[in-house]
Amino acid sequence: MAAATKTSAGTATPIHQVKAEFFRTLGHPARVRVLELLRDGEMTVGQLQAELGLDSSGASQHLAAMRRAGILEARKEGTSVHYSVRDPRVFQLLESARQVIGSHLEEANALLGELGADDSPAAAAAKSRTR
Repeated sequence: MAAATKTSAGTATPIHQVKAEFFRTLGHPARVRVLELLRDGEMTVGQLQAELGLDSSGASQHLAAMRRAGILEARKEGTSVHYSVRDPRVFQLLESARQVIGSHLEEANALLGELGADDSPAAAAAKSRTR
């Protein structure tokens, strides 16, 4: 039987749906960048806004979405709100994604290298001899 979580209404939500929603929340470059920035520790909304190059409304929307999803937590200190990553395993997830992407790029570069070798002067000369 598939694992499920309970919603506030008491109905079961399949875990694959919960995972998909989690990844949808992370599916924006600004949100991934927020996580990269928070790797070294908490930052204020103003600091994040400046680093992201977003207006306060845009930054607030991204931060709120990640907070609702339980990815970020906020702490108020005076008039400043400080954000941090709730679970450091998110950084492992980002690193895994980087490794998968890097592997795909290495494979693509190797293929391009092989294709480029076919266009070498020696390969061109061999092709012209067979014609």
